[in-house]
Amino acid sequence: MVCAVIDTNVLVSSLLSRHPDSGTVVIKDYVLSGKVIPLYNDDIMQEYAEVLHRPRFGLPRDLVDTLLEAIKSTGISLDRTPSGESLPDPKDIVFYEVALSKEGAWLVTGNKRHFPNNPIVVTPSEFLAILNAL
Repeated sequence: MVCAVIDTNVLVSSLLSRHPDSGTVVIKDYVLSGKVIPLYNDDIMQEYAEVLHRPRFGLPRDLVDTLLEAIKSTGISLDRTPSGESLPDPKDIVFYEVALSKEGAWLVTGNKRHFPNNPIVVTPSEFLAILNAL
C-alpha cells in the first residue's frame, strides 16, 4: 500500500490536463483506482474544495465533487504531526505535516521548493518513478 498526500496543484493540473498520460493525470487515476491511498485531513479537504471549485478553472462541479468524495472514501484521514518547520506559504504546512503522520508516506507536489528539503517530498514524475520501481 502506497500512501501519499497529494498537493492541490497536482489535482488542479490533473483535472485541467488534456493529456491522459501526463504524470498528474496518472496519479489522479491511481488515487481513484486505489493504487495510491490518499492521506488528508479536514484542512486539506477544505483547500481542495475551495481551489477546485474556483470559477477561473471552469471545472464541472460534479467532477470535482466526485473526486473529493473518492479521496475521502478511499483515503485515510490523519491528524498532523507538528514539524516545527516554517514554510514560505503557511497554508502548505498542513500537507507536509499530514505526510509526516504516516510512516512511508509521500508528499506529491509540483512545487518542491515550497517545502522542506526532505526525501518524502517528491514531484509527480519522481513519485511515478517510485511507484514503477515497486
